[in-house]
Amino acid sequence: MKQRIFLFFILISFSSFSQNIPVIKIGDLEKRIYNSSDTTYIVNFWATWCAPCVKELPDFDSISKTYKDEKVKVLLVTMDFKEDLETKVKPFVNKKKIYSEIQLLDESNADYFIPKIANEWTGALPATVIINNKKNIKHFFEKKLNYEFLKTEIETISKQ
Repeated sequence: MKQRIFLFFILISFSSFSQNIPVIKIGDLEKRIYNSSDTTYIVNFWATWCAPCVKELPDFDSISKTYKDEKVKVLLVTMDFKEDLETKVKPFVNKKKIYSEIQLLDESNADYFIPKIANEWTGALPATVIINNKKNIKHFFEKKLNYEFLKTEIETISKQ
């Protein structure tokens, strides 16, 4: 009986999936991505209610896994409401088993936080900024992206 209970807990630990999702402010994100490191940051702004966002998440996850041992960091920043974190965002993330780091941006004044990411951002989702501060690179995209596009961007940046 003890062996069965032990086996049950082992199986549960392998099958369960949970990710800590911190709630951040724009200043926290700025400190993270606008630094002097040579890491390439791929920051995707998305929401659980945005169909194109949800469709592209597996591609960002694949990029995260492909480049996990390199100086490439994928950050998935959800724009869902903070009060939906426990009831919508976490269940969504757990169901989809998202590997990439996720943060929830708790900002309500778009006129304040959007220009801190990209002046050309209209506020539409999905939106992605790719940054390498050491190489003075910042590319912004306000559209759905895919694995091949992201890989090409990363490879181009790495050659510069």
